[in-house]
Amino acid sequence: MPIDVERVRRETAGVAKVVHLNNAGSALPPRPVVEAVIEHLRLEEEIGGYEAADARAGRIEHAYDAVARLIGAGRDDIALVENATQAWDLAFHALPWQPGDRILTSRAEYASNAIAFLQVGRRHGVRVEVVPDDAHGQLDVDALRAAVDERVRLIAVTHVPTQGGLVNPAAEIGRVAREAGVVYLLDACQSVGQLPVDVDEIGCDLLSATGRKFLRGPRGTGFLYCSPRVRAELEPPFLDLHAATWTAADDYRVRADARRFENWESSCAGRIGLGVAADYALALGLDAIEQRITHLAAELRARLRALPGVRVHDRGARTCGIVTFTVEGHRAEDVARGLRADGVNVSVSTVYSARWDFEQRGLDQVVRASVHYYNTEAELDRLVEVLPAPAPVGGRRN
Repeated sequence: MPIDVERVRRETAGVAKVVHLNNAGSALPPRPVVEAVIEHLRLEEEIGGYEAADARAGRIEHAYDAVARLIGAGRDDIALVENATQAWDLAFHALPWQPGDRILTSRAEYASNAIAFLQVGRRHGVRVEVVPDDAHGQLDVDALRAAVDERVRLIAVTHVPTQGGLVNPAAEIGRVAREAGVVYLLDACQSVGQLPVDVDEIGCDLLSATGRKFLRGPRGTGFLYCSPRVRAELEPPFLDLHAATWTAADDYRVRADARRFENWESSCAGRIGLGVAADYALALGLDAIEQRITHLAAELRARLRALPGVRVHDRGARTCGIVTFTVEGHRAEDVARGLRADGVNVSVSTVYSARWDFEQRGLDQVVRASVHYYNTEAELDRLVEVLPAPAPVGGRRN
């Protein structure tokens, strides 16, 4: 069923105050998520944190079931953590790196991932290799298949990069990984909540995601999916009395499920809110969400391309809700600052977060507008109306 836009806007307080097109940064949470978080914080205020966790244990545990349904996993495959970076790092650094290992990755990788690649390269003598793009700007699956050999320890790819509307061919990459028996780590930080994501269909062993972006959950929440195929082989770099059991004075046993990647202390209110956010998305329907977001993004790209001096930079055979552009003669950061002053929230992606991609394309920074299903075409028109005019010839260029 199509999304009832009027209803979801009634349940999103922020749309009355701002045109929010920064959903790839942090989306406006719906009222049920906010109320669930506040209710638990009130309970902690009234009876104590430990006692509130005991009283709402069922709601906390429900978050595992909701997140698992969201991505087609089992509840034992889910670890709830504080953010997507932590989820990704915990999985990545749990791999048993050896000198001569190879990492195959994409040109569109996010800076945090690339820095981690380089770190294990320095520490362990691991080689980091960027697979070329195909003609659409996405990872070239044929080139990936040709690059795989017995030394490849990991294929690590970002599903939807931070710096554009590209959607990498995650399932095709998964088939290559499965054929070769190589561990596959998918950064789904920008895709969960705006696209249907099914870990069995994709074939990934590990997947990291956040609550605050398109899923519309609380900040400070995220999760890691860890497949039973690889779980027993991965000992997290940090363990505590939640992730493991102290079995003897000189021994311990790591727990069998994905919660080996968690630690004992966490935000119970945040976990409850994350579960509510997953339920909210599932109730609307992931296919309907993708259809609405993809439509709005296509409409925004069309409006921007019709403007003189505006260039859209999105690539990919398949695109999503992230739209990136520049305005001739204006720095992207200045454009974003001006839009915010006019009540339109956008963001900026810079070379510092996507160096492998931006340097190849000769880009320094771009404006990033990211739509969600609660946005309207009138809000897209508002962004276009308040954009600065292109600078005259000889003006400062991006």
